[in-house]
Amino acid sequence: MQAMELLLGRNSHPRLIEPAPEGQVMQRIYQASLRAPDHARLTPWRLIEFRGEGLNELGEIFAQAKLHEDPGASIEDLNRLRTMTHRAPLVIAVIAKMQTHPKVPASEQLLSAACVAHGLLLAAEAEGFAAMWRSGSLCFDPQVKQALKMQQADELLGFIYMGSPVGRRKTLPEYKTTDFVEKWK
Repeated sequence: MQAMELLLGRNSHPRLIEPAPEGQVMQRIYQASLRAPDHARLTPWRLIEFRGEGLNELGEIFAQAKLHEDPGASIEDLNRLRTMTHRAPLVIAVIAKMQTHPKVPASEQLLSAACVAHGLLLAAEAEGFAAMWRSGSLCFDPQVKQALKMQQADELLGFIYMGSPVGRRKTLPEYKTTDFVEKWK
């Protein structure tokens, strides 16, 4: 796949099935994503891969976080949280490992980790797979952060759901660059 074709055509896929990338293909996806801009080579990121039973464990982390927040949560809500991780055969948590540095502010470190997440999406597509970046309130939940063994300053940027796409690709809008780009006069 040509780079511009990839960049212009990538979009999120909400329904993903087996197979998911693994082995050497997965290593290439990781290596590509780790080429993110990284001022001072701090590598301010951490990735956690969930497959198989790991998806059940992540779903249980979500359910327990909900119970901690709302002890009266319904069984339906808890079961929804337990099964939401199975929307794809592979889920990758993307964590920004925030560090104190005299020349690299936290904002740059956060953006670097976000570039790793975007790199995962692009690399999966380049390898013939698909992915979707999901976030939401669970990314800010202290119980989830504790269960993932995150440090106090770390930020959970989201979960990259990855696998093989189901169905047709959705049509992407064509943006007018003049709506977003202005020329300095």
